[in-house]
Amino acid sequence: MTNTDLDKLLSTENLASLRQQTGRAVGGINAAQAQRLTAHAKSLTVEARPLNIGIVRTYTSDLLDPWFGLAGALQGLDVRTYHAPYGLALQEAHANSGLVRHAPAITLLMLRREDLHPDLARPIVGLPAEARALLRAQALARLKEVVCLFRAQKVGHLVLTLLPSLAEPALGLYDSQSDASEDAWWSELKSDIGQWLRQGVPSSLFLDLDADLQRIGRSGYFDRRFWYSARFPFSPEAARELTRRVVAIGTVLTSPRAKVLVLDADNTLWGGILGEDGVDAIALGPDYPGNAFVDFQRRILDFMQRGFILALCSKNNFADVDDVLREHPHQILRGEHFAARRVNWLPKTDNLLSLAAELNLGLDSFIFVDDSDHECAAVRLRLPQVEVVQTPARAVDIPTCLDQVARLEILSLTAEDSAKTELYSQERLRRDLSDDIGRGGGGVGEYLASLKMKMRVHLNAETHVSRLSQLTQKTNQFNLTTRRYDEHQIREFVRHPEWIVADFSLADVFGDSGIVGVALVEVLSPRQARLDNLLMSCRVIGRDAEAAFLNVLLRQLAERGIEDVVAEYLPTAKNDPVKSFLTDQQFDPTADGRFRRNLLVCPPRPEAAFPIAIDIAAEVAV
Repeated sequence: MTNTDLDKLLSTENLASLRQQTGRAVGGINAAQAQRLTAHAKSLTVEARPLNIGIVRTYTSDLLDPWFGLAGALQGLDVRTYHAPYGLALQEAHANSGLVRHAPAITLLMLRREDLHPDLARPIVGLPAEARALLRAQALARLKEVVCLFRAQKVGHLVLTLLPSLAEPALGLYDSQSDASEDAWWSELKSDIGQWLRQGVPSSLFLDLDADLQRIGRSGYFDRRFWYSARFPFSPEAARELTRRVVAIGTVLTSPRAKVLVLDADNTLWGGILGEDGVDAIALGPDYPGNAFVDFQRRILDFMQRGFILALCSKNNFADVDDVLREHPHQILRGEHFAARRVNWLPKTDNLLSLAAELNLGLDSFIFVDDSDHECAAVRLRLPQVEVVQTPARAVDIPTCLDQVARLEILSLTAEDSAKTELYSQERLRRDLSDDIGRGGGGVGEYLASLKMKMRVHLNAETHVSRLSQLTQKTNQFNLTTRRYDEHQIREFVRHPEWIVADFSLADVFGDSGIVGVALVEVLSPRQARLDNLLMSCRVIGRDAEAAFLNVLLRQLAERGIEDVVAEYLPTAKNDPVKSFLTDQQFDPTADGRFRRNLLVCPPRPEAAFPIAIDIAAEVAV
């Protein structure tokens, strides 16, 4: 990076712009420039959130610290690293180790390939097929031993990396055609690792460094001078990219969860001004610059697959935009891809507030994408909760402009995530039905009955751990205590004999909302239990599901002999909708600020009292 480019970055006056411009910096950043940018980013942050990262490594990692500092500062985080003693320091996987005392939100395992098996220090192409298969099994078994040791401790989210080889495959250009292909062997092993982590290790992630190697190129990824002299492999570009991706995980863990991607239209989804150029003349198609906008729309669909909701916010005539969405032959994003639309001439800040109300989501879950200096500045000023991404001036840079937005990364993917837009479309149909019944003189009872709801309750369902953890992490409004639990903690509750982890899904005539509610109960004694938390997705508020779910749980406790249930309401800035829930459900306030319900004096209600058909999964009923 030239001094002129650096000076331009150092003159940036807000952190979001600095983050975007640094991400698009051309020519690379050296360590000295990284330190100056870190200081500037910190000066733009009111109060940096701490992010503790623990590193267990079999090669030098200390030289990453300046890059961790920059990546963290750009996200408003104060990164504090702990580097375990050099080597595969398994003594760190103990309750009193320096790693555990560091209380990391992330523990980064930086391993070399040969750490999994000594034979991986030599070419594997000469081994018979049976020997290669055995080697893969042994390498995976060794990795499982190491990972399980650390997962048993409180070391935050486990992130596993394997250092790529400094050398090309042994067979060179012929590798991809060989039955003994090294790349194919490693791809299969990495797939096995990812599948095992996903299914068997909560709060874990395999961070594939080969993706960075392919993007940067082997000669640009490694610094052989440092590797051979100090066992530090990374070039500045590789170090910056690795730390950026690790800090992105920390950003997802510590920041409000992003849920909605709000997109402008003119010069964002297509080139040009629709109202001036007309449908046929906007830049959208196979030729430049229209092909760049087509690729950007394709990329937006990728984020939709991650579970993000799409919304449209454009100053335009509604009919004109609707024509593009329905009729333009090169338009990738169609009307059904957007959970909500605001196409009018109102201020975009007003439209964002309106979208938040319609989707029943907080503004801090919004990421707003627009090309206009004026619109971006207005949103940053009036709605600072919204993360603003301004699209680049050059069309060629637009397709990748969201790739380094940390809050668009995900650490897990559930069935509910994949169907998110469809779920919100169903909710729009429910609102339409409610309005129709209201206009006809009907009341809430008639509306709820017309939905023909079916609730399915599971207790201690280990296969639901990922979704339940996700709900505790992101649910803010209907949440009694807002206690957050990661997958590892939820799995421990599920397996503990004195805890009950209940969840429910809800379906009706418009579709299945998936798993939308969870409750955690600790059995304190044969006669008393404590409701640690009960929470529910805002999508199903107003359908009596929360009361029916609690009633099912209380009935299960009563059948177990529990007579007394205590609970808490811990108020936050967002959970006012649940403020009266416990008293509405006949819990009495106590002198210590908690709530109590005696099930002998006030037994659970019959299921017929609710407009919902309730089914308890037989295999997990208490």
